[in-house]
Amino acid sequence: MRIIDTPHRLSLARIEQAATIIDPVFLRSPQFDCEPLSQALPCRLTLKVETLNPLRSFKGRGADFFMRENARRLAGRTLVCATAGNWGQAVAYVCRARAWPLVVYTATNANPLKIARMRAMGAEVRMHSDDFDAAKEEARRFCADTGGFFVEDGLEPAIAEGAGSIGVELLRYDRDFDAVLLPLGNGALLTGVGRWIKAQAPGIRVIGVCSEGADAMAVSWREGRIIERAAVQTIADGIAVRCPVPEAVADMAGTVDDVLLVSDAAIERAMHLLRSKAGLIVEPAGAAGVAAIVEHPSLRGQRLATVLCGSNVLQEST
Repeated sequence: MRIIDTPHRLSLARIEQAATIIDPVFLRSPQFDCEPLSQALPCRLTLKVETLNPLRSFKGRGADFFMRENARRLAGRTLVCATAGNWGQAVAYVCRARAWPLVVYTATNANPLKIARMRAMGAEVRMHSDDFDAAKEEARRFCADTGGFFVEDGLEPAIAEGAGSIGVELLRYDRDFDAVLLPLGNGALLTGVGRWIKAQAPGIRVIGVCSEGADAMAVSWREGRIIERAAVQTIADGIAVRCPVPEAVADMAGTVDDVLLVSDAAIERAMHLLRSKAGLIVEPAGAAGVAAIVEHPSLRGQRLATVLCGSNVLQEST
């Protein structure tokens, strides 16, 4: 396939490359039309299941591609990241494979399951404040003091390009979608997948989904300027962004057609539907796309796809 790269921070050529070179455990994830779920919503819905890998999330794609692209220039430096959980697990996984030192900052109220997995993979986990963005600032201070490299989800282009490999796979098997619904946290999933879709099939609408209790990314995109919130309130920790990454918001321009908000009640309903109709346990952020169909009747009756991006839950939700 000949790739024509229009000016953008995210490279189509690198997205295509990522789909061939990142760790095979993250590639070629299951993709299928789920008839029972489609009938319940109702619509025709394709699920892209990014939970059947060692991390139970899509984050390994971006972490692995980032390391492949940057290992040489970062040699000898400790990597540092801040995370609600899944991103830290992904960086821990790729760092362990390379015997690379990693320090992870989390909030004190982060998911204990995710913290335990990061430590099991050899990361040094430091818990700071009960606010994720305060933990992120502490990570930056640590890097300034020690010379560590802060690898920020949503900022580094290679992370979004790695996530964009999902879009390559999604369109490889089907292009007959009215819209693709993607959870929107720091933006790597939405911008990476959306960048590929808009270049290959511009008629497909790319729709981000935020929790209404963490709407900073949605509002920043709509207003064309960075809007921070004083706090977030949502069960979906994976998309609970209070302070958007400016570069990620800029990457949404020309790539994203709409951003929808969903309630926690809709997210819980989506999780229940995914378990009962598809046999899948999905964490709140991972169910955001299905929650959008639950909450927004205008999507019903359409040909849709969504990415189930994580399943790190402490217990099944009802």
